[in-house]
Amino acid sequence: MEDELEDRIFYQSFNIHMKLISKFVVGLPLNSSHLNHFWRLFRLYIIKPEVLLLGLLMIIVFVYIQAVEVWSRSLVNKLRLSLSRSAQSRIHKSQFFNGDVESSSWDLREDSVAVYAVQGRRAKMEDRFVINKNIDGTGVSLFAVFDGHGGDFAANYAHDHLIENLSKKIKELKKLIMNGSIEKPVLGKPPPSPKPTLRKSVILERKSSLKRGSTEAEEAIKRAGGLNDPLLLEKLESYSRTITREVKPSRTPIVQYPTPELTSYIEGNMSINYGRLLSDEVLAVDRLLVEAAKKNLDVAGTTALIAVMEGSKLIVANVGDSRGVMCNSKGKAIPLSFDHKPQQSREKKRIEEAGGSVSFNGVWRVAGILATSRALGDYPLKDRKLVIADPDILTFELGDHKPEFIVLASDGLWDTFSNEEVVSFIRTRLHEPHFGAKSITLQSYYRGSLDNITVLVINLSDYKWP
Repeated sequence: MEDELEDRIFYQSFNIHMKLISKFVVGLPLNSSHLNHFWRLFRLYIIKPEVLLLGLLMIIVFVYIQAVEVWSRSLVNKLRLSLSRSAQSRIHKSQFFNGDVESSSWDLREDSVAVYAVQGRRAKMEDRFVINKNIDGTGVSLFAVFDGHGGDFAANYAHDHLIENLSKKIKELKKLIMNGSIEKPVLGKPPPSPKPTLRKSVILERKSSLKRGSTEAEEAIKRAGGLNDPLLLEKLESYSRTITREVKPSRTPIVQYPTPELTSYIEGNMSINYGRLLSDEVLAVDRLLVEAAKKNLDVAGTTALIAVMEGSKLIVANVGDSRGVMCNSKGKAIPLSFDHKPQQSREKKRIEEAGGSVSFNGVWRVAGILATSRALGDYPLKDRKLVIADPDILTFELGDHKPEFIVLASDGLWDTFSNEEVVSFIRTRLHEPHFGAKSITLQSYYRGSLDNITVLVINLSDYKWP
């Protein structure tokens, strides 16, 4: 009974309020006759095909106007951004032609090989390159690009010692083959510490002068061995973080690796196994580099892209994300190497099995730090096997492809160009003094590359293939 009484009271109160609203707001009493009247008017004037169609068109026009307003604002913003970038590009170009960018660029041409490099938007130039044609009359040519990161210590070390060791062994092997006396001489030990020597084709110096004073790497070498305080060593060893941007010296004993016999690189047909030679030398120099870096607390690392040419044979060793590409006789792009990136399934699996991780920090990185999964140096990551220096070796018979040219470049170029775009761009500019290397380097810079950019072009368009 009480519930029914409450319902009646609520219903009566609701009716009273509705009548008051109808009387003072609408001005009409709320009863069924008026509701029927409004319904008839609604059906007569509102629910008609022409009225509904007109209303639909008005809604479409209203939505369109709103969308155009949003699109126009977006378009204006895009135009402003485009104008800003265009102005910035003009500034960069004017700076280049006024000499500002020119002073941070390097170039070299030797016969059919040319290279052009710019520091770009980086605070320091950490790329290095090598042009070593016909090593001491052996008929073997060696080309390389090193892309340093975290400093130029590793790039300088690799460029000095790796190239020197390779050239020396190639000359010795050629001499053994020529003399026909395979006596299995044992290689001497590589240099225990880096002592960079000046090579015009490798050290990137300002165009104003090819001479230089001591580099930061050399200064660090002079200070090597100074960290012998046992209290400081114990303090560094007590750090709990194992993978950080900070570093500490390793006190683990140095492992002695056996030195391969020189004749082990000579095959039965008296040819050199360049793939094995490149692999062994890259790993040997990496071990020495890591030892030197630990003494100096230097976390620098470098990629390595090395190409050896003998006759129609091309052997390419790659560690990291510098890249090579070849333009065949039909103008098609043939990859000479493949980037080592942490997100690749093979690399990611290896890193995770070693106890590491791959995370996204702008790009995919090993332990959130390094954007390439293979490199020389980088000893904090190398000690945990998260980063390795094992090179991928690819061998090509150039007579099968009859290439027009070959491009080796650091990833500053590949951030803005694909393989196919590079081949298409260079192919129309082989007539230029640098065979298109300068043009594409500057174009990559204007496209917004944020890295050092080094491009090496080997022009084979006039080569007479057997």
